[in-house]
Amino acid sequence: MRLIGPGLAAAALLTGTSSFAPAPAASPPAAPLAAEVTSDLPRTAAPSHYAIEIEPDADKLTFAGRSSVDLQVFAATAELVLHANDLKIAEATLTPAGGGAPIALTIALEADKQLARFAAAQPIAPGAYRLVTRYSGTINTQANGLFALDYADTATGEPRRGLFTQFEAPDARRFAPMFDEPSYKATFDLSAIVPAEQMAVSNMPVAREEALSGGRKKVTFATSPKMSSYLLFFGLGDFERIAKATPAGVEVGVVVPRGKTAQGQLALDAMHKLVPYFTDYFAQPYPLPKLDEVTGPGQSQFFGAMENWGAIFTFERILLVDPALTSDGTRKGIWATVAHETAHQWFGNLVTMAWWDDLWLNEGFASWIETKATDHFNPTWHALLDRVGGREAAMGQDAFVTTHPVIQRIRTVEETNQAFDAITYSKGEAVIAMLEAYAGADTWREGLRSYMAERKYGNAATEDLWRAVEAAGATGLVNGGQLGYFRTLYPQASLGALTKSFARLAPIDRLGLMRDNLALSRAGYQPMAGTLDMLAAVPGEGDPTVARAAIDEWGKLYGGLGDDAKAKAQVAALASKRFGPRLRALGFEPRAGETLPEAQLRADLIASLGAMGDAAVAAEARRKFAALAADPRALDGPLKTTWLRIVAANATRPEWDRLAALADASQGVVEKSTYFGLLASARDAALAQAALDMALTDRAPVTARAAMIGGVAGQHGDLAFPFAMANRAKIAELVDDSSQATYFARLAAAANKPETLAALEAFAASLPADQRKPVDRTLGQVRRRLAEQAGVNAGLKAWLKGR
Repeated sequence: MRLIGPGLAAAALLTGTSSFAPAPAASPPAAPLAAEVTSDLPRTAAPSHYAIEIEPDADKLTFAGRSSVDLQVFAATAELVLHANDLKIAEATLTPAGGGAPIALTIALEADKQLARFAAAQPIAPGAYRLVTRYSGTINTQANGLFALDYADTATGEPRRGLFTQFEAPDARRFAPMFDEPSYKATFDLSAIVPAEQMAVSNMPVAREEALSGGRKKVTFATSPKMSSYLLFFGLGDFERIAKATPAGVEVGVVVPRGKTAQGQLALDAMHKLVPYFTDYFAQPYPLPKLDEVTGPGQSQFFGAMENWGAIFTFERILLVDPALTSDGTRKGIWATVAHETAHQWFGNLVTMAWWDDLWLNEGFASWIETKATDHFNPTWHALLDRVGGREAAMGQDAFVTTHPVIQRIRTVEETNQAFDAITYSKGEAVIAMLEAYAGADTWREGLRSYMAERKYGNAATEDLWRAVEAAGATGLVNGGQLGYFRTLYPQASLGALTKSFARLAPIDRLGLMRDNLALSRAGYQPMAGTLDMLAAVPGEGDPTVARAAIDEWGKLYGGLGDDAKAKAQVAALASKRFGPRLRALGFEPRAGETLPEAQLRADLIASLGAMGDAAVAAEARRKFAALAADPRALDGPLKTTWLRIVAANATRPEWDRLAALADASQGVVEKSTYFGLLASARDAALAQAALDMALTDRAPVTARAAMIGGVAGQHGDLAFPFAMANRAKIAELVDDSSQATYFARLAAAANKPETLAALEAFAASLPADQRKPVDRTLGQVRRRLAEQAGVNAGLKAWLKGR
């Protein structure tokens, strides 16, 4: 039968309409994209191959480049138009492919549109050409285009600088003049003139190296497969690499700063399993000879990892295992991150959305199969339960008029950057899980295999996927295991019956019911009492993932009570009575043989009970912190940050100063950033202001400074946002161009004062229309939180009184 669910019914869920929104054509750019797609490029030419050579000057933060683009002109035109951003193009020539005299070109740059126009004296006739340019560009200090990250050498403490690239969404144009849209796929040759002692990394293996004068070498990489420009990658630095081959002969590797190879073993082992797994699942072999995870120090306010084909980039704080610091939750996150980015090598790289409207085809699918693969290889982690939390994040954003369909209209660079959100990732994953259940796992996989086979090395739109799944055939529509993307409002009698049988339900249904009913009560659809009865029915000794969610919800209720000490003491006593015995059973220290969910539960119980002032936890935190005076490594281990966060939240000025001294003394990139982040978590307003002031000095690492301001905003939005507005220009230098509106808006998310909201509205008014969405979203979230909190607190207090 014809599949209605993933066809018209799914279209309504994904687009917010009853029929498909027009999608960009998946054919080559020789044919124009759909009329509603706004592109600054005229559809008169398309590339087939790039040959790019660069020579970076890391000290001066500049680079020189030469680019040769083989392209086809489809219709006579007076000029060729490519994307270029922050490039100085010195010269350009156009040569017919069959030979003939070069055509002189006049260069005109349009900085506001990020375009380079190459005009000829006479019309350029249809045919094949080679466009050669010489140019120079900037090495940025934030993660846009080619950028630099500074760090201290692990062994010597000497300063080091690594170079990396980040091109998604539209920043390949900062590296060379390009047709920088996903539908313009081409092959790439990349070469670089670099210091002889450093390692250069790109999408493909090194084809050859040539020694040059002046302690330099020229590194030339093998030709890439046909791919979109945003997937190109280049890295350079004092690196080391560990690697091993899969059974099919693909070499997987992890590239790290020198001295950290042992920390990359978990990621390497994960990749070694995942490449064969995805090869089998999609019935498509991995098409490159190698796949590297390239790690860099620092952090970004926009992204954590990027799926460059054959050379994934990931910040080391979410890829490397530091035994002195890495928590069990972070280890799980490393696995999930590697799974997500490795999945992109097929879903996103081999087959790419034709336009950013269909970004969910990349991110929603990578999120969905990341969870599937993590659960496959690590069944005791119960990764499928995490989908409930992801769904909650998406539904939270979906509750506002500022939400958007999964398939969204993208028209500008800024709109593209804002598309990377919970709707694209988590709602996309939730919808896919629901459709997989509808079609059946085998039928769904066969549809995906057909889609991959038909569209590989090309582009696709959502309609293409639906057709492939429909062709595979599907039957049913069921909603077991919390797979439906909706909430269920039960009559109070039914809710009470579910509460009585709560312990007998499957963990995923317990988790879903708890989260659903809390959301419904907070929104005013039902009284708080029945929901709180259900939350109180979560046994302290039950499933660790459900218990983690429950203690987290008690923590939110506690925090929402503000200055009501009596009610907060009641909630804290209830939480300690219910979950204190579980923590005592688990113990304060990791135990051999325990499962990862148990280890995560211990960490969450320590954190939540400590935040609520549990006497035993607070005493242990101060005892452990005191031990650092004699031995700075006394707290090393997976719970180090957990214990220190309790101390930092309740710190006195001397304790805060001690944390600052530990931050200064730390040599590890991640550890140093962690310490400075802890300084930003103090509840004391004076210490929070001290952290804000410190963030604008050279004391903290550059990439940690914006995170410090964000850390303060988590508890002191009325302090952090005005500070940010007063220092807007300085702080903007610390944040990626692609995420500035989102970053500043988030600083006000915890605000309570009307004057802060007024300042946020004024900030919104200062922005272009295509940058306002994240600010409008934050305004809506804050207003709803403030409107709901009084009702939640009243219901909670009445419930507590009744107990």
